[in-house]
Amino acid sequence: MTEIKQVQITSLKPGRYVVIDGIACRVNKMDISKPGKHGHAKCRVEAVGLIRGEKKVIVLPGHDKIDSPVIEKKSAQVLSVHGDIANVMDEENFETFDLKIPEELEGKIESGAKILYWMVLDERVLKEIK
Repeated sequence: MTEIKQVQITSLKPGRYVVIDGIACRVNKMDISKPGKHGHAKCRVEAVGLIRGEKKVIVLPGHDKIDSPVIEKKSAQVLSVHGDIANVMDEENFETFDLKIPEELEGKIESGAKILYWMVLDERVLKEIK
């Protein structure tokens, strides 16, 4: 169910999403060099992983295309909390599943709360409390 679309590398801007080494990332910085005597413009992309925060840097020719993940933003209700894991129910299809609670939200999530989660490359990530 992984949804990916191809985008031109020169169309990337900070804040857009790309897939680097199979990891969904947010672009932080984008540099495009001028074409040389015998070649194409080069694009240097600095990005940070959406889920684990790992830093990625790639350099590609400007005429290349790169994968961009299609991110689904969905809402759910928290059924129970056990340590750093929340058991939640999707509000559309009523599916129940566990989500890891990010550090910045630990202690703030409780049963009955409404949350926003993202579906990114077949992974679910808890993002915020509604």
